Amino acid sequence: MKRTLRKLRRVIWILQGKDLYCRPEVRRSCERHGSDYGGWHICPEQIDRHSIVYSFGVGEDISFDLSLIERYGLQVHAFDPTPKSIRWVESQPLPNNFIFHDYGVADYDGEAAFYPPENPAHVSHTMLPSSGGPARKILVKVHRLVTIMKMLGHQKIDILKMDIEGAEYAVLADLLNSDIEVSQILVEFHHRFNNVRVDQTRQAIKLLNQHRYRLFHVAASGEEYAFIRE
Repeated sequence: MKRTLRKLRRVIWILQGKDLYCRPEVRRSCERHGSDYGGWHICPEQIDRHSIVYSFGVGEDISFDLSLIERYGLQVHAFDPTPKSIRWVESQPLPNNFIFHDYGVADYDGEAAFYPPENPAHVSHTMLPSSGGPARKILVKVHRLVTIMKMLGHQKIDILKMDIEGAEYAVLADLLNSDIEVSQILVEFHHRFNNVRVDQTRQAIKLLNQHRYRLFHVAASGEEYAFIRE
């Protein structure tokens, strides 16, 4: 019943121009990793223990990261600069292959204003101004993806996951302009935010297509998208 209601609500959003309908552009084998809330689909082709995974936006769910580590024995570099997430990660028993960095990603190097969620029980902050007002913002350290790769000594990324609350549009544009080698991009688009337009997601997908990225999976929610470079 709940699933039917979610589908109906999404159809209404699409008709109202608040969401968009996308079908996969290519067929690839898929594996799902993680919980119902924090899970993502990847293409397992050419993924092994030597693969490099970057996971931006940890929050309080690292089931995706831990599942990849358990399945492939690879290293996951996870990133989140929000204080609540940092405290949560520090309280968890973590495998050595989970490497946490307490800074975020942006299209520039420096500091970014992060606005907290309206509900204090939630963890996700956003770089987009919120109704909480400037008095509630915090300043956090951010870096461009190309800078992070240089800092960590990586020449390529096999899987890049981003759930960064609306900052994905600028980061994707910077990534593609930097000619970084990324095999798979998993991204949650936030066009349902009041201050984000559906057209921004359309343009982001178009830009990804222009750089040979093809959509191979879309979550039933219409929020998580998985692209592979051909």
